[in-house]
Amino acid sequence: MNSVLIALAVFACTFGGALCGMGLRSLLPEHHLSSESRDSVKVGIGLVATITALVLGLVTASAKSSFDGLDTAVKHFAADLMALDRTLARYGAETGPIRAGIKSTVAQRIELIWQSGDLRVAARNPAASSRGLESIAEQIRKLAPQSDEQRALRDRALTLAESMLDARWAVFASAGGSIPVAFLVVLVFWLTVTFTSYGMFAPRNATVIVTLLVCALSVAGAVFLILEMNAAFEGVIRVSPAPLHFALDHLAK
Repeated sequence: MNSVLIALAVFACTFGGALCGMGLRSLLPEHHLSSESRDSVKVGIGLVATITALVLGLVTASAKSSFDGLDTAVKHFAADLMALDRTLARYGAETGPIRAGIKSTVAQRIELIWQSGDLRVAARNPAASSRGLESIAEQIRKLAPQSDEQRALRDRALTLAESMLDARWAVFASAGGSIPVAFLVVLVFWLTVTFTSYGMFAPRNATVIVTLLVCALSVAGAVFLILEMNAAFEGVIRVSPAPLHFALDHLAK
């Protein structure tokens, strides 16, 4: 779902609706534009505008909450990654190949998700995408501790590895989420009707037209932000990979 194209479509519908309303005004009989008619229309449009504002607010809050949750998950994943690496380092030199494998796997995941923007493709087959971490967990499980300290470190490493796998499943589950097309169609219809009514009863002058233009841009911008935050690993507004890059720079050292 292309956020930019949808936002442009919303702008075209809202501002176009306002201009159509201005043109429709000259075609309506005079009694349709009486003060009583205006008051009736304003009451109805006020209800639609209130519902639209409420829905936009709720969806924006939901999208922001989901975005923040994924951002927190990435930060926790990076913290667990560094903790796992240091736990394996304390275990002994025999974990060197495992630590190198972790660094290679993480570098590939960053490239896949943030550079190519291919999270949705990976999410279609999450089992295949998670094999790297599952293989690492299996290698940790096969370690043969020679002391109680090494046994405790191995158990700790396994716990961290399983936690990271759980975090990856949560990220893949979020990749399939999207705003239903029917919802967008209804929302755009409400906005178009509202702006058409504004144009119908507004005077034709530059100040009014510029104001309606700015309002249409603002509404389109709100829809753009919702769609961008809903796709947290794609588009312009994305979850930052900085925590993972920081962790990657300090792995296997």
